[in-house]
Amino acid sequence: MSDDRLIVALDVPNALEGLQLAEKIGDAVSFYKIGLGMLTGGGLALANELKQEHGKRIFLDMKLFDIGATVEKAVRGLAQFDLDFLTVHGDPYVVKAAKEGAAGKDLKILGVTILTSLDRDDLDGALIKEGNITDLVQERAGNAFTAGADGIICSPQEAALIRALPEADGKLIVTPGVRPTGAALGDQKRVATPSSAIKDGADHIVVGRPVWTAPNPRAAALAIQDELANL
Repeated sequence: MSDDRLIVALDVPNALEGLQLAEKIGDAVSFYKIGLGMLTGGGLALANELKQEHGKRIFLDMKLFDIGATVEKAVRGLAQFDLDFLTVHGDPYVVKAAKEGAAGKDLKILGVTILTSLDRDDLDGALIKEGNITDLVQERAGNAFTAGADGIICSPQEAALIRALPEADGKLIVTPGVRPTGAALGDQKRVATPSSAIKDGADHIVVGRPVWTAPNPRAAALAIQDELANL
């Protein structure tokens, strides 16, 4: 059984390519992330097929953000698919609405703090309040936990600080922006290696391009699994 601390992002255009990639990887990975980029390409159908027919765990990365009533309805609909993780923006009212929509289901609601592709210049351009990104991430994480989030999405660079929060006790920390040593950063700006992310308090790491763009995706996934096994 593969280590489900590794979540591979199926950031390919459609469900057919996603299924083909999952089949290439085989039993090297047991947990997959499906995001907005594949939503119109059969993403929900792929999530259901991987879950029900292949026994995989599924992280649906939708980053929902809307008025509370709409978020609650959307989450209630998605919760019927028996998936594992779902992301929403970490604003307390959004988290509360999502938890209401997921009531009675095993679906874990994860709050997004600040996207790992953003830096302070990006936040300034979006008129986000002044302050160090790390401090803002901690503040948003604490607020999301207090609102009922089952976990938090944050960069590996903030994992240790969030793990130290009293509100983080018993909660999940999931870190995208993870790059094996030597891998290209792509559009990520706050990154770490798989082993360092886990050591810093992450429960799960999300790796996309370093796996699915590799000449041998299965071998790339196994190399990460080996790194985690040797912690």
